Amino acid sequence: MLGQGFVSAAAIAASVLFILSLGGLSNQEKAKRAVWYGIIGMAVAVFFTSLGPGIGGYWWLIPAMLIGAGIGVYVAGKVEMTEMPQLVAALHSFVGLAAVLVAWSADLERRRVLAAQAADGAMQEFSAFAALVATKAPDELTFLQIEVVFAIFIGAVTFTGSVVAFGKLAGKVDGKPRQLPGGHMLNAGAAVLSLLLAIMYLNGAGFWTLIVLAALSLFIGYHLIMGIGGADMPVVVSMLNSYSGWAAAAIGFTLSNDLLIVTGALVGSSGAILSYIMCKAMNRNFINVILGGFGGTQGPAAEIEGEQIAIDAGGVASALNDADSVIIVPGYGMAVAQAQSAVSDLVRKLRASGKNVRFGIHPVAGRLPGHMNVLLAEAKVPYDIVLEMDEINDDFPKTDVVIVIGSNDIVNPSAEEDPNSPIAGMPVLKVWEAKQVFVSKRGQGTGYSGIENPLFFKENTRMFYGDARDSLNALLPLID
Repeated sequence: MLGQGFVSAAAIAASVLFILSLGGLSNQEKAKRAVWYGIIGMAVAVFFTSLGPGIGGYWWLIPAMLIGAGIGVYVAGKVEMTEMPQLVAALHSFVGLAAVLVAWSADLERRRVLAAQAADGAMQEFSAFAALVATKAPDELTFLQIEVVFAIFIGAVTFTGSVVAFGKLAGKVDGKPRQLPGGHMLNAGAAVLSLLLAIMYLNGAGFWTLIVLAALSLFIGYHLIMGIGGADMPVVVSMLNSYSGWAAAAIGFTLSNDLLIVTGALVGSSGAILSYIMCKAMNRNFINVILGGFGGTQGPAAEIEGEQIAIDAGGVASALNDADSVIIVPGYGMAVAQAQSAVSDLVRKLRASGKNVRFGIHPVAGRLPGHMNVLLAEAKVPYDIVLEMDEINDDFPKTDVVIVIGSNDIVNPSAEEDPNSPIAGMPVLKVWEAKQVFVSKRGQGTGYSGIENPLFFKENTRMFYGDARDSLNALLPLID
């Protein structure tokens, strides 16, 4: 068993590695090394924490860690890149549940120590967390109780909210916003009751208050996320990531674990910043999104006139052979079809012919920030031709051909043209301003948010139906 000095030093080292990992992920070229920083940091944290003072019960701790590691390796190997958003949401739920369970355990230990001290009037030999509780003064115990309340509330909201987000992203739950009769008043009422229960608990009420508090918080998390439309799920996942970080930080304060506090604060703050950036990119008010304000229209949506006109591989190839400038806009459909390699081959062939080929990436393309960037990097697409929406949006009027691969909401003109659209005001890639637009889609269905796209009916748009990978592979031999 190691002394507290070793554990504290390891916590500092692990914190530095986590910070380096988070900073490195901002650059695609350094991302792989940054991931290794995170892996090593977590290994250091787990090893030294497990051997710290007061830690015991290795007969069940080690098997539990091995089982958990085995499940993690299995899931990581099985999950496809297209399933990464729902995996992230599922992992957030585990952090939330852990926060609730640790908070309950911490209060039970507090009650056990206080009962023992009251019974014999003297200090007993306690171990692990109970030994820490036994050294706390009355005011410190009050702060411990406050930390328990926060951990339970944030953790429970994170747990059920993440489960619902997982269901929506995986297609197991309807992506449309759903709320019980009473809507936001139910959430507000549950929040008020939670506050009353917290006050009762801090004034000496029994353990039952924490159980009811957790139940109300579980409801808030469920009902809050159910009321948010599918098009907002990328923001929701980022927000839940932030919640899981604050839940971890709350656990850290409860357990007096500096590493958990630092790590939780890193995750919580970075998730909050990312949520803000995404809301800004979508021209959405963060509070409005979280309260489920996005997803319902204010009036009848504009009627769409015209018809979708299909085109074959020969027609697309002819346009590409005549074009000088090409922009490719990828979306979730590209990930589902695993078409990134075919896209990369097409880009190489077009660039070899002297054409100017670039990518336009929307901030929320693919249901997870950076999803498209990772796929394109995996397919060896040069970083310098992958541009963000703000960098490329003004270039569409000067572009000969735009190829949209599996995108819908992020190229929907309704965001600018229809004030009654659920996505009104959301910045989108203005692909319709190009001379010709080819949309690669499986069929005529709507996007994840369930909103029809007028782009598909415009005169300069042609629908390139079929599986994206098969369609692009059929296109390759026809390119000069």
